[in-house]
Amino acid sequence: MSNPSPTTPRPSVIQLAIKEKAALYAAYIPLFTDGGVFIPTTRDYKLGDDVYVLLSLPEDPQRYPVAGKVAWVTPARAAANRTQGVGIRFPSDEKSRLLKIKIEEILGAHLGSERPTQTI
Repeated sequence: MSNPSPTTPRPSVIQLAIKEKAALYAAYIPLFTDGGVFIPTTRDYKLGDDVYVLLSLPEDPQRYPVAGKVAWVTPARAAANRTQGVGIRFPSDEKSRLLKIKIEEILGAHLGSERPTQTI
């Protein structure tokens, strides 16, 4: 008789379609070394949870799959009327590095802006 292997929960899949630069600016997290995005969600996540994100960028028909991790959680009724959701950290791999470059190219001059974002 073989022991059943412990099942690890499958990561949840989130589709995030960002339609305009302003929304991408508000969601992008340049603070993370490999990049990341803020995802508005009411679902309960914990730090370190695996999340599979299908990310669509403005004026780009391609969807980018990212196997990220929850790096922070903004709870419901957070201070300063922050949007409830999670910050997803991109993994340290070549696909994420290229995605980070693509996002930063789209944002261009916006990256140095002082405008508030949904992130830190």
